[in-house]
Amino acid sequence: MTRWNLADIWDTVADVQPGSVAIIQGERRVTWGEFDHRASGVARWLLGRGVGQQDKVAIYLTNCPEYLETVYAATRVGLVPVNTNYRYTKRELAYLWDDSDSVVVVFHGSFADRISEIKDEVPRIHSWLWVDDGTGPCPDWAVSYEDVARVAGDRPEAPWGRGPDDLILLYTGGTTGMPKGVMWRQDDLFALLNKSGLRRFPPEGDVDDIRGELVANGPGMALMPACPLMHGTGCFTSWETLGEGGTVVLLTSRHYDPEEMLDTVEREKVNVLVIVGDPFARPMLAALDAEPDRWDLSSLVGIISSGAMWSEEIKKGLLRHHPALLLVDAFSSSEAIGVGVSVSTTDQTQHTAQFTLGPDVKVISTAGDYEIEPGSDEVGVLALGGRNPLGYYKDPDKSAATFRVIDGVRYSVPGDFAQVTGDGGIRLLGRGSVSINTAGEKVYPEEVEEALKTHAAVRDAVVVGVPNEQFGEEVVAVVEVPEGAEFDEAELIAHVKGQLAGYKAPQRVRVVPSIGRSPSGKVDYRRQRDETIAWMAAQG
Repeated sequence: MTRWNLADIWDTVADVQPGSVAIIQGERRVTWGEFDHRASGVARWLLGRGVGQQDKVAIYLTNCPEYLETVYAATRVGLVPVNTNYRYTKRELAYLWDDSDSVVVVFHGSFADRISEIKDEVPRIHSWLWVDDGTGPCPDWAVSYEDVARVAGDRPEAPWGRGPDDLILLYTGGTTGMPKGVMWRQDDLFALLNKSGLRRFPPEGDVDDIRGELVANGPGMALMPACPLMHGTGCFTSWETLGEGGTVVLLTSRHYDPEEMLDTVEREKVNVLVIVGDPFARPMLAALDAEPDRWDLSSLVGIISSGAMWSEEIKKGLLRHHPALLLVDAFSSSEAIGVGVSVSTTDQTQHTAQFTLGPDVKVISTAGDYEIEPGSDEVGVLALGGRNPLGYYKDPDKSAATFRVIDGVRYSVPGDFAQVTGDGGIRLLGRGSVSINTAGEKVYPEEVEEALKTHAAVRDAVVVGVPNEQFGEEVVAVVEVPEGAEFDEAELIAHVKGQLAGYKAPQRVRVVPSIGRSPSGKVDYRRQRDETIAWMAAQG
């Protein structure tokens, strides 16, 4: 059995290649030696604040080196890093920090005013570490991150030590409900991530394997998460890259800018780009189509996507600009890593939402009593065995519903509906929590959204179910169209009917300036449904 711990892994890399670059953001270059030194300073400060074993450290930062340094510092002294969505409202922040039992928060200065309004609601938090982002002075109730990170000293050790059972607490909001914390053992998490890594260490490996690889072959590749580190797609790929002795390249803007992303790929010679499906890929393709000769992307070996639909037409468009690219569409979630993968190249582009199952994956009936036969039309739910999270933090009921024992094997069943094709592949239909029941038929929004987005006038789309006296619910599309684009509601509905059964097509179409996706590409279906119901009432 392995005994992976992130701090053990990163300490090993820092020992072997202290002068290599670990993190790049704009003009900043953080070497592995500096990464080690700065994380040590923060870890010593944390111990000095009287923290205890597996206490929680909330990270309320946009993408920056300090985000990764804080993860390193926390894991180094046996504490638990807790991601914080920087788009959350005050109510959501207070809920998350209270639910996670956080005692320390590391935050960007631009969030200080928001914190000031809820500090009294989170009395368990006793220490605040301020990261300067040029938006104002350090509050008198906080300590400057830079002041503690630059203090010299040896690597600190907590009296309780650290180990493979130490937790990572990843809060996920999903599409409905309040956020819930997914509890990962560090050993399980890194073992799973490394299965699909660029440098794959032996299944029963240890830090000596990492040391040997670095000594023999030098630093790893450069990876750029264009998505936020606060979400699983960004943080997991970054942690794995650092574990391989690679470099994490971060964008400087807090808002997605495809031109900045492409400029950075060219300037820093990025090897792997991480995005979140069409919300990132469509603007990227539009920029490349507009100026096909502007960027030298020859360093780019592959693009990895997870977390949102990545359509076949967009993949084909990207491959036209860089035929040698490997496009990896990974189907995973905060609760289930390695469910399926779809790999596209110039020779073969995979169909949208079709994946090859991972070795520990089944599609089971919704009741969980049998496995779905390949080639049947029956809809089931995905179940992933093997290494899985321990459950949801402080939520035994949700844990029992998601992490089920079937025939003596523990599976993660997060609620993703799918069909199994005749060749054993999976066709995703979306989360059951947002499925629509219209006249007794189930409609899965992602399937309809993808059909809508193949229309030339549609930039982005969301599908919701709204109450209907006759059918229970009716299907309504919310679409974002480019300014000045020709748009006809009846023609768009007919377009969908040309691809899907008629009952799946929207009965109404609401046009909006922006779908309003989160930085990770996720959609707030509850908000879209509420706004659509209000819109329909106003329409009469």
